[in-house]
Amino acid sequence: MRRLVWWTALLVLLLGGCQALGEVPAPKGTIRIGTGNAGGVYAVYGTGLAHAIRTTMPGTTAEVILTDGSVENIELVAAGKAEVGFTLADVAADAVAGWPPFREPRPIVALANLYENYVQLVARADGPVRTVRDLAGRRVSIGAQASGTAVVAERILALSGVGDAAVRRHMDIQASAQALAAGDIDAFFWSGGLPSGAIAELSRRVDVRLIDLQEVARPLMRTYGDLYRETTVPASVYGLSSAVTTVSVPNYLVVSRDMPQDTAYWITKVLFERQPDLARAHPEGHRLGQWAAIRTHPLDLHPGAVRWYRENHY
Repeated sequence: MRRLVWWTALLVLLLGGCQALGEVPAPKGTIRIGTGNAGGVYAVYGTGLAHAIRTTMPGTTAEVILTDGSVENIELVAAGKAEVGFTLADVAADAVAGWPPFREPRPIVALANLYENYVQLVARADGPVRTVRDLAGRRVSIGAQASGTAVVAERILALSGVGDAAVRRHMDIQASAQALAAGDIDAFFWSGGLPSGAIAELSRRVDVRLIDLQEVARPLMRTYGDLYRETTVPASVYGLSSAVTTVSVPNYLVVSRDMPQDTAYWITKVLFERQPDLARAHPEGHRLGQWAAIRTHPLDLHPGAVRWYRENHY
């Protein structure tokens, strides 16, 4: 009888110890999230993520930082001024390689591939811009200074042959939409999810045209690699007359390589376990998928994120 009690006690102890070893307690502290411009998907998605973190991780505060986008977010994470940042994959690739606009490699890794950004070149339907080449001599907003939009816009202008002939303006998405409506610019670039709120609102005020980017899609892929993909914006998104060919690039959620593993584990856990809440915040929250999430080339996945994926058979 004593032997049975002893073995039972030992079994309980061992099983309890295994359970404790498998559990990752929720960390405490503040998580600052670098997002994007008001009116863009990053800001909306990031706000939803912050709410999910606060309600899932007791003792953790999550704060949203509005930024100019990918470049600024990476710099904030690298400098320890944000724990998490949204970024385009092409900008992230430049960051880890130390290519312009970055002066040296940035120590960032990924938690997940979230969804695809669509490059959107927006003009008034009654305006003079019908192709990318029509931007020569025209006023065009290429996005905020530290944005991923500005990076891809410059590449498109160069590959299309427009180059320096376009009269560039640096504006965020809200300012770009207002300027186009007022006739202060002829077109603007935006790289964002679908739908982007500022463009949807603009399309309800004035008739807009999305410029077809098929002529630059393959040159972009040949020059900069397979992070870019030719795709279409459905007509239904902004009430267009037909679908428009464009270029997409993945969005990554990135953190510092030095982030504690438990923190990275829990943020990844929140992304997936609270996905319905993120999808309610913005439709792009639906895009987080089992297999695409771990495809973050050329960024490594954070070891904490890897642990969560392995535990959940990804």
